[in-house]
Amino acid sequence: MLSLLKKSDAPPPVQPFWHPDFRNQQKLPDIKAVRTTFWINGPAIFIVLALGLYFGLQAWQLRGLKQQLAETEARIARDKRPSDQAKALFAKFQAEEARVNEIDAFLKSKPIVSTLILRLAETLPPNIAIDAIDLRGNGLVVRLSVRGDAAAASGYATAYLEQLRADKELSAFENFAFTSTPVRNPSTNNMSVEFLLGLKGAKK
Repeated sequence: MLSLLKKSDAPPPVQPFWHPDFRNQQKLPDIKAVRTTFWINGPAIFIVLALGLYFGLQAWQLRGLKQQLAETEARIARDKRPSDQAKALFAKFQAEEARVNEIDAFLKSKPIVSTLILRLAETLPPNIAIDAIDLRGNGLVVRLSVRGDAAAASGYATAYLEQLRADKELSAFENFAFTSTPVRNPSTNNMSVEFLLGLKGAKK
């Protein structure tokens, strides 16, 4: 009796169907709450929507950039003529400024005539007198009267020219030279001599 009352852990025997199962499992509809096709189509639709949104934003930004570019080109075209006129005026101003600076530098480089006369008077040897001084664009022309015969006067004039060339206060000049051969002045019986003290940087 005890063996009959004791519970058995074995599964109950499978009862055969009371009629044959003619169902085609592959053709039966999917009755699951979340269908299998959702897990395939859902991510695909999300990816398509994300790509569409991305390319849409890119197209919108590109359209905005094209609009800004068109506005910028319109402003450039509008301001081109005044800009060209301003550049032409600036180039003309630069050319005029260069000319003014060149003239100003040249005028400043030229020594003061009164200072030159005083320096020549201080350095003048006893046998030489100054007849005329002419400050030109290329230098200073000095006409002198030299006492003595031709040989002595030529020696005095040459020594004086070398003295002027070595004078540090006449550093604005270069190319100290005779402009012509000394000649006798019949009215004074002295030799007439002419020097040219060329200005530095002056056109030859």
